[in-house]
Amino acid sequence: MDHSALEQRISNDPSPVAAAREWLRGHYEEDAQAFRSGADVRALVQARAHTVDQLLARIWARYAFSSSPDIALVAVGGYGRGELHPHSDIDLLILTRVGIEDAWQEDLGAFITLLWDLRLDIGHSVRSIEECKQAARDDVTILTNLLETRTIAGPDELRATLSEQVYSDEVSSDRDYFIAKREEQQQRHIKYGNTEYNLEPNLKGSPGALRDIQTIGWITKRHFGLQSIADLTRFSILTEEEHQILYQGETFLWQLRYGLQLLADRNENRLLFDHQRALAEMLGYRDEGKRLGVELMMQSYYRTVLALAELADVILQYYDEAILGTRGDDQIQPLNKRFQVRNGYIEAVNNQVFAYAPYSIMEIFVLMAQHPEIKGIRATTIRSLRAHRHLIDDAFRSDLAVTTLFMELLRTPHALDVTLSAMKKYNVLGRYLPEFGQIIGQMQHDLFHIYTVDAHTMRVIRNMVRLNGSEVRSEYPLASRLIHRLPKLETLFIAGLYHDIAKGRGGDHSELGAVDVADFCRRHHLSERDTQLASWLVENHLLMSMTAQRKDISDPEIIHAFAEAMPSQVHLDYLYILTVCDISATNPKLWNTWRASLLRQLYIETKRALRRGTEHPVDRDEWISATKTEAREILHAQNMSDEQIDSVWDTVEEDYFLQDSTVDIAWQTAAIIRHGDNPDPLVLIRDTRGGPTDGYSQIIIYMKDRVALFAATTAVLEQLNLNIVDARISSSEGPWSISSYVVLDERGQPLGMDPARKERVRKRLIEELDDPEDYPEIIHRRTPRQLKHFAFPTEVTFSNDTGNQRTVMEVITPDRPGLLARIGQVLLDHRVRLTNAKIATLGERVEDVFFITDEHGDPLSDPATCRQLQEDLCTMLDDIE
Repeated sequence: MDHSALEQRISNDPSPVAAAREWLRGHYEEDAQAFRSGADVRALVQARAHTVDQLLARIWARYAFSSSPDIALVAVGGYGRGELHPHSDIDLLILTRVGIEDAWQEDLGAFITLLWDLRLDIGHSVRSIEECKQAARDDVTILTNLLETRTIAGPDELRATLSEQVYSDEVSSDRDYFIAKREEQQQRHIKYGNTEYNLEPNLKGSPGALRDIQTIGWITKRHFGLQSIADLTRFSILTEEEHQILYQGETFLWQLRYGLQLLADRNENRLLFDHQRALAEMLGYRDEGKRLGVELMMQSYYRTVLALAELADVILQYYDEAILGTRGDDQIQPLNKRFQVRNGYIEAVNNQVFAYAPYSIMEIFVLMAQHPEIKGIRATTIRSLRAHRHLIDDAFRSDLAVTTLFMELLRTPHALDVTLSAMKKYNVLGRYLPEFGQIIGQMQHDLFHIYTVDAHTMRVIRNMVRLNGSEVRSEYPLASRLIHRLPKLETLFIAGLYHDIAKGRGGDHSELGAVDVADFCRRHHLSERDTQLASWLVENHLLMSMTAQRKDISDPEIIHAFAEAMPSQVHLDYLYILTVCDISATNPKLWNTWRASLLRQLYIETKRALRRGTEHPVDRDEWISATKTEAREILHAQNMSDEQIDSVWDTVEEDYFLQDSTVDIAWQTAAIIRHGDNPDPLVLIRDTRGGPTDGYSQIIIYMKDRVALFAATTAVLEQLNLNIVDARISSSEGPWSISSYVVLDERGQPLGMDPARKERVRKRLIEELDDPEDYPEIIHRRTPRQLKHFAFPTEVTFSNDTGNQRTVMEVITPDRPGLLARIGQVLLDHRVRLTNAKIATLGERVEDVFFITDEHGDPLSDPATCRQLQEDLCTMLDDIE
């Protein structure tokens, strides 16, 4: 339908809704197809606004008030800029000279109703010029909308009059508007965590995204009255290069937003996992080697918003000086012949400093580190820095003055993460360390690695810096003590900077990173000893966490093997701190009291082994005998007889005495003796000592061994919203079983802060486990939205732990409600006994290790049995909804 036909239908049809919808639908479908075919998104965004303009103007003309010189239909906000994405709001202002005339009332109501019937995403207001001015004085959001207006129908003179008055100090001064918008931006950035790196970023609101570009435009229009950001170049605010960064960045974000709204079929600005893969495919991103297309798209996003954030810094700092000023003479503090501080910002004494002394590109960041009172880099110097970044080449990287300055930076006592982040932001770090430049904006499409590799690395450095202060001693007590014993702190920083440097290249990133860090150390003239230490740390940075989380560290043989991998106590100290900082920086939910306890236990036991000497390992039988002797002495002191003690200990396997402390074993044994012949399950719950931030809750269940006991128990604990992180089942040929579960609440904390909840858990377990006939069916809960987009086939592998005469079964599978209970059911069906389990949920990915035997207590020896168990587990788990 062409424009003339549309005009005729709308003018003559008493109810033009069907015709208007048909016309819009045709245009929208053409636009969507054009976008998928690679059409210019800017043309499409503007064309969509034009399409709506045509429709609204013709509908407006249906009514008698349209011929009045005192009323106009005005587009405001984003629509006022002439921009419309597939489901953007259409913000309208019905503007009158002095107010609504009685004769217009009915027709205006009919006009708005018709727009609603068309299902347009309309936001509208009806105001006179004076009412607009008053609303703008009261609300900076309304003022901002009125800075961007277009007349759709009616006299343009009304809009022009309004704009002239809105831009005046009578409504808001330039200074007040700038302060309000800057505060608004700061609050918005806080809402999104003050980071450009979010797994599911908001294309409008996240730092460096579209709202930041719009904020620059709004402040510019209020300050200069400009109609286009492109006009900034006329006022020497933006260089041509900066304008290209702004223009191309906005275009890329528009492509993402346009495609996202087509996929979501709604006004969606959150780049949710639900749409990321499909959007990447729509925009032509394809898998490259081990890098997924969606990861490449997201890296483009992160790099774009990082560049835009840098540019926003320059522009807003310019306005800070131009609009707010310094209220008096500039305060200048000379630093050296090349740099000075002006009103709190460091600046080069002239724009040629970086040209005649390239090493000063590194020097400026060293000076910032040495003078923490410096707020940042002055806008003119940022531009000069950008203009001379091409000087960072191989000769620059090998210059002794430069390498010396960088090592001085690492050794300066300050917030190193802040300085390195500034170097990254201004694209100096990625040029100086090209291997680091490769990981900027690199993400992994999962729920475990919630930061890009570079953002994670900066958080690791930040954690290391924080350990030097007193504010985190309660959270990281051991690491806070050890960091002050390290011979050279810069070695730790270097290991932190390089531990993930080789991610995304293919191959073992630990091994590749070890080569890179060795090259770095030699280029920076570190000793061979320090080079070897840094390289060893990078190559082994996962060793401690993997040992603690996936192996039975109560086993002396595991401790001995780990200690043998430690060249010295110093290596252990460095590795422990690096591991703690790495885990804490990977995912806020990953670091909890249980992992802290595991790492601390592994560190302490390894330290003892190193002192004893790895050539003198602890004998397993001697360890068990010593544990029994010590626990028996504690029980004797409580008037427990050997006969009572043995009646309990004879029902458990020897492995029981490898776990827990002797005090815990004595506590459990005494409780079982007191429980006597009571047929009800005995349920004990207590937190480990050390304070609420330094422990976990342990649940001990003593009862007659029942089939499906593990499945039923894990089902109940899950229904109680408890996170199981460790499980042990100790039983022998007798009828009794001692089950031990380590649990944390939803916040990763023990239950000690809520005694009432602890009692509810105890009673619920007794009620549910009392009678096998009452074991509840596993409750099927809806799988969380995010988890649905990370499905992958279950992997089950087997290996034999010959030293402990048991089979190790590792299960890697997507996280699902009821997972442990289902695994328990499959083990039950195969008459397989579970003796221990290490539970690790890593984002959407579960990596659980189960220590199992056959029904006679021997390792699984029949390959056919293992294959069938593997097949049944995969079938069961992959069918979970």
